[in-house]
Amino acid sequence: MTHQVALAFEDGITRFIKVGPRETVADASYKARINIPLDCRDGACGTCKSFCESGKFDGGDYIEEALTDEEAAQGYCLPCQMIPESDLVLQIPTTSAVAKTAASVFSSTLTEIRRISETTYAFSLEVENRDDLNYLPGQYVNIEVPGSGGQTRSYSFSSGPKVATVSFLIRITDGGLMSTYMRDVAQVGDKLTFTGPMGSFFLREPKRQALLLAGGTGLAPLLSILEKLSESTNPNSVHLIYGVNTDTDLVELETLEDYKARIDGFTFDTVVGDPASNAAKKGYVTNHFEPHHLAEGDVDIYLCGPPPMVEGVRRHLEAEGIKPQNFYFEKFALAVLPDTVTAPAPEAAAAPAEAPAALPAYEIGEEHATFEAQFDARMALELAIVELTMGKLTPEQLVEFRVLAELAGKTLNKEAFVNSEEFTVTNDAFHEFLFSCVGNEHLHQAYTRLEIPALMAKVLRKEHWINGDVDADHLEIVSAFENQNRDDARKAIINHNDHAKATMAAASRNPVA
Repeated sequence: MTHQVALAFEDGITRFIKVGPRETVADASYKARINIPLDCRDGACGTCKSFCESGKFDGGDYIEEALTDEEAAQGYCLPCQMIPESDLVLQIPTTSAVAKTAASVFSSTLTEIRRISETTYAFSLEVENRDDLNYLPGQYVNIEVPGSGGQTRSYSFSSGPKVATVSFLIRITDGGLMSTYMRDVAQVGDKLTFTGPMGSFFLREPKRQALLLAGGTGLAPLLSILEKLSESTNPNSVHLIYGVNTDTDLVELETLEDYKARIDGFTFDTVVGDPASNAAKKGYVTNHFEPHHLAEGDVDIYLCGPPPMVEGVRRHLEAEGIKPQNFYFEKFALAVLPDTVTAPAPEAAAAPAEAPAALPAYEIGEEHATFEAQFDARMALELAIVELTMGKLTPEQLVEFRVLAELAGKTLNKEAFVNSEEFTVTNDAFHEFLFSCVGNEHLHQAYTRLEIPALMAKVLRKEHWINGDVDADHLEIVSAFENQNRDDARKAIINHNDHAKATMAAASRNPVA
């Protein structure tokens, strides 16, 4: 029989959970992603000691040092051992706030301001405690505009994650807050504060050819991606199409030529929207897609530009019947425009760098062709999360991570499900855990948008075969984090992805009515 347990926290928040037959309160709490205090899980430490205000329960097994007979008589209990026999109300000795890793704040010094076109500036920052700034190629930060009373603007790194001095591009927009500062006020030596990194638009591990699409200063995150690609061997081709409004908007062409020399298989085209341009390629970026760029859908597309460009590319792909394996995009919100602008910018327009405070600076998303691609996308996100969390989890978070792995294992029996529905829930809690720890809302949303739990619930409707390594994979991933071994974590995540896809493939071949 399932019972309802109310968890009353010290800050006045009460959360309700369902606890199943023979299930401990602690197990049910962690399944519900409610992180009550926990350590040993064996009734030996007393870390989870709580007070039961009402209800009946089996107290389970524990030692005197964890809970004395006198305390038990008063109503104290150990959620890691107790099994409810009725509905309960528990006083939990902590606040409802779960310890998470929030986006960090960094102080920096402006070291360079370059006007690289009539409409675009580049600027660089020397960051204090640079070693603490870890970011993925394609991510962005929120930079506080000096003298603005704390207002921020969002900019993607145009530099690679390993460089000492980080760089950005900004499109100068009349009336723009950061534009006005950079153009009229900024001086080398100014102090700037920023928060981040943020965003789920970043380079995944290359598994096939890639098509990069940039609109205006949407080139910035793609430059960061190219810098990352230049550091390793990639057997897959990479093509960039860079679209702008006018000839004067084209920037960083020498940098692109340098990447062309440094990255095997990298090519690029520039496209100018102005019909009067001297450019060889004019119009929309979609006018210049070649069949080999799209490879009949066996391609990963990374697009950063204004909303009309993103939607234009999506409509073009649909019209051509092309469903790319992975389509990652980042839209820049439209902001302050010059008075002379009277019509919407063309699809290949430059991405405004400013965004009004009431609108999100970025909208990030991704689309995938098959369940294999969805699982590969999850793996890519998790490999990125390894870079951001390895060595940074607290002892309490490591305990929670192992608890979630063990909970998922309880729903399996070698190569069979004990309960496929329960496995889907606990498996999702395990995979989501690191995304909650990193404190990056966009990465968390990127995982959520994959909707893998819903897919699994649909495919794994009844108990059947599961790859027998799945449970061990979970535990190996946790052990790698406990040992702070990045290589082991990556290997375990990659293997787990193969085992998960094998399970899904078998279920898809043998559907249950």
